[in-house]
Amino acid sequence: MKVVEERLKGNQGEIKLIPESVEDLWHLRYIIEPGDVVFSLTKRASESSDKIRSDKEMVTVRLGIEVEKVEFHRFANRLRVSGKIVAGVEDSGHHTLNISEGKELSIIKERWSDEQLERIRTAVENSNRPEVVILTIEEGEAAIGILRQWGVDEVGVVRVSYGKDRGDSRKEFFGEVYSALKGYNFDYLVVAGPGFAKNDFYRFLKEKDERMAEKAIVADASSIGVRGFVEVVKRGVVDRIAGELRIKKDAEYMDMLLREISKDGRAVYGLEQVKEALSYGAIEILLVADEFLREEREKWDIDSFLREVEMMNGKVVIMSSEFEPGKRLMALGGIAGLLRFKM
Repeated sequence: MKVVEERLKGNQGEIKLIPESVEDLWHLRYIIEPGDVVFSLTKRASESSDKIRSDKEMVTVRLGIEVEKVEFHRFANRLRVSGKIVAGVEDSGHHTLNISEGKELSIIKERWSDEQLERIRTAVENSNRPEVVILTIEEGEAAIGILRQWGVDEVGVVRVSYGKDRGDSRKEFFGEVYSALKGYNFDYLVVAGPGFAKNDFYRFLKEKDERMAEKAIVADASSIGVRGFVEVVKRGVVDRIAGELRIKKDAEYMDMLLREISKDGRAVYGLEQVKEALSYGAIEILLVADEFLREEREKWDIDSFLREVEMMNGKVVIMSSEFEPGKRLMALGGIAGLLRFKM
């Protein structure tokens, strides 16, 4: 979660933020309440259009609504906030804001509870660890960026003027770039840029720090800095990495679960066993497949159940059923728990 702006007097006022993950949308589900006023960009039919309803021109406007209902979209990748229009357009009526990852919104409350403010702080802390770092590099100059949901945030620049002994100067430059990278704990490193510097730096990295090199991939870019970051993103390198990163994390959770199951350890699976574990306050991490979530929402209020897990300091992880870890979870009943103690 990224907090863009905070305007509070005591516990009253507005917080503008950007959700960066499905988990952030989950947090927002319990931050936004009926009676709040929420602003965000949305699509509305143009008032100047005289076309029939289905053909009206849609325009983007910033709309404010007084919240009446908050729910996850059935595919669990967006939040639907519905209510009465109070600002942004002349006509009255009701509207639904679709809040997705990377979409800015403002929440105005008469009173923010300490629990809600703490939830935001926790989400921000969880987002601050960079998962993907992009290094754009050419001879004598490099720029380091951290991938955020809204784009790439440039966090550092290294410049070295080469002297007469270009070899030593270049090695010194690579050493300074490496030292700068060591300041970030990341899962993936994209090394990009024009010319041979990117490949040479990667070889330097393999000799200097094999573990960091294992996290690195080399990509092409015609420039460095912000333009280079944008180019890397447009080439789809980051999309591929982000997908691999989420699958990797889900796979790690599934491996933990299967290890505990194999030794009759601290794990349960299937709805009834999970419910029983929750009644004892035993769930440390709850794993839920999105397909299971969709199916169960049509039968009962499973969101309240997930909320109860969180209230007992458990972590909720929603897995995509499109990928192998989620498919394996579905084979176990779609829901499972890693426990604080054996039952």
